[in-house]
Amino acid sequence: MLQFAANLSMLWNELPFLDRFAAAERAGFRAVEFLFPYDFTVDEIAQRLQQHQLQLVLHNLPAGDWAGGERGFASLPGREDEFRAGVALALQYGSALGTPNLHCMAGIPPQGVSVAQAHATLVSNLRYAAAEAKRHGIRLLLEPINAFDMPGFFVNRPRQAIAILDEVGSDNLYLQYDIYHAQRTEGELANTIQDLLPRIAHMQLADTPGRHEPGTGEIHYRYLFDHIDALGYSGHIGCEYKPRDPSPGGTDRGLAWLAAHGQSLELQGEPA
Repeated sequence: MLQFAANLSMLWNELPFLDRFAAAERAGFRAVEFLFPYDFTVDEIAQRLQQHQLQLVLHNLPAGDWAGGERGFASLPGREDEFRAGVALALQYGSALGTPNLHCMAGIPPQGVSVAQAHATLVSNLRYAAAEAKRHGIRLLLEPINAFDMPGFFVNRPRQAIAILDEVGSDNLYLQYDIYHAQRTEGELANTIQDLLPRIAHMQLADTPGRHEPGTGEIHYRYLFDHIDALGYSGHIGCEYKPRDPSPGGTDRGLAWLAAHGQSLELQGEPA
């Protein structure tokens, strides 16, 4: 049985963020993920995790001015000191909250920064962050994000990410494989997941078009879930989708996709 994590940045958006933990528990989730914890204290988040018996399996490193359009700065020359401060902050939260995975967003290099400069900066920053995370017993993840949703994002294909992982050369740097982004970029999902599974530490899902629940688009998720399960994937799959029904209660109604695809939250493991 596959293990699913509720993405609290995307689901139950009618609720204040800290109230979404209770909603996840009521729905039957035992694990959660989200983009950023930094608007809240460690104690605020830890209290919600403990109260609702949830495991936090993933959050991101600080990603710069999100409202201003920044999507990470690991590939941006001249931001190395800011990047290292962000790594320290992420590890402070991750260590206290028991988070096993931290996602490093590569970012969108500005005009005037060459591909070679961005690549060299990213490799250097990933080496630093992977080593720091290893000291805390936390995995560092790199995720390709499709260029349709995020134009200019520096890493947008799974095998591009793998080549960067190989160049970094760390045993603590893994691939975050988002099925939605991969389908929009290149497809070939089943074979790619099988080939890259030893390098994948975390997966995420959404259907396309629309980035809604499985079953709302073109991806054959029932087949894909059976395939991933048969491969022996033991990590979590983050439900990072936009509910097709955004009205109050829409997230819960939309969770009917689980049963429709032969999946259940009832047999999820105990939180770590």
